[in-house]
Amino acid sequence: RDFAEEVKRLTKGKGVDVVYDSVGKMTFYKSLECLRPLGYMVTFGQSSGKIESFDPAVLASRGSLFLIRPMLFDYIATREELERRAGEMLGLIASGKLKLRIDKTFPLEEAGEAS
Repeated sequence: RDFAEEVKRLTKGKGVDVVYDSVGKMTFYKSLECLRPLGYMVTFGQSSGKIESFDPAVLASRGSLFLIRPMLFDYIATREELERRAGEMLGLIASGKLKLRIDKTFPLEEAGEAS
């Protein structure tokens, strides 16, 4: 089954608030289909290839959608920003609000195999 159809089925046709798409080219338009009106799409990877240029009017026609392509280095451009953001993240982990799952560990000499 198509993932956009499944999202629509699970949400009774409403769509979701946010889609985080790390795949890129192959899932871009299907990810947009998953959104509710005024939904947000965060595209942050391109494992299937670079997203081709598109007409921004597509966002309006699908319910005034928001699209962002964040770059990590823009969020940690200064040492202060890096420390603040890292502190926020570590604070969430320490409080239990963010849970990490570690599937596997590697000795340092095998780090190259961890990809």
